[in-house]
Amino acid sequence: MEHKEASDAFSRLLEIMDTLREKCPWDRKQTFESLRHLTIEETYELSEAISSGNYSELRKELGDVLLHLVFYAKIASEQNLFTIKDVLDALCEKLIFRHPHVYGNTEAADEEAVKQNWEKIKLKEGNVSVLGGVPSGLPAMIKAMRMQEKARAVGFDWDHKDQVWMKLNEELQEFQHECETGDMQKMEEELGDVLFSVINYARFMGLNPEDALEKTNRKFKFRFEYMEEKVRNSGETFENTSLEQMEVYWNEAKKA
Repeated sequence: MEHKEASDAFSRLLEIMDTLREKCPWDRKQTFESLRHLTIEETYELSEAISSGNYSELRKELGDVLLHLVFYAKIASEQNLFTIKDVLDALCEKLIFRHPHVYGNTEAADEEAVKQNWEKIKLKEGNVSVLGGVPSGLPAMIKAMRMQEKARAVGFDWDHKDQVWMKLNEELQEFQHECETGDMQKMEEELGDVLFSVINYARFMGLNPEDALEKTNRKFKFRFEYMEEKVRNSGETFENTSLEQMEVYWNEAKKA
């Protein structure tokens, strides 16, 4: 029953998309290129809803992303490139093909085995490199984590977390050394190595560095805005407020 209701709802969305494309001046004007940056924005809004735990907002943002997917397929069908059915059929076939442990005779005892099988299958599909599936346009932190995960899936990884920690400390020392020399290019290079190593260690510990940094960003934002409000309520400005007083407000925010 649930699938039937979902199918009916999806069919209704397709009909609405057809109508909008025909009768709405804005919808009629859109192209792949004009929608691209809007899709990126919607994806970030979806991520924000997930991070905040706002499930009402999550439902709304999922709808917005789904609308974009349907929109792209509609434009493609108008240009005789492919249809939404082609998209769905290809997705279903790919999922079945890439899960031989579910739909075939391959065995996968745990998540790690599934990831290894997944990368091997993608190479068979024509991917030249294991890293080829990592989009170049990803934010640097997410890209680093995805490349590390994919390398691990084919066995290229450290054996123990202690080794990763030693590598991180080695990179920190090299960064400190370059900072003392003052060579900006080498400092930047070593800083990149430090960040890559931090991400690697986080991955080894089962932590998501993107999520961790975002939580720290939110924490900093709350504390800074608390401090701003305290300064305003005191009738002062930042220019007239001492660093010591700001520290008092900051510590209040930490307790709050």
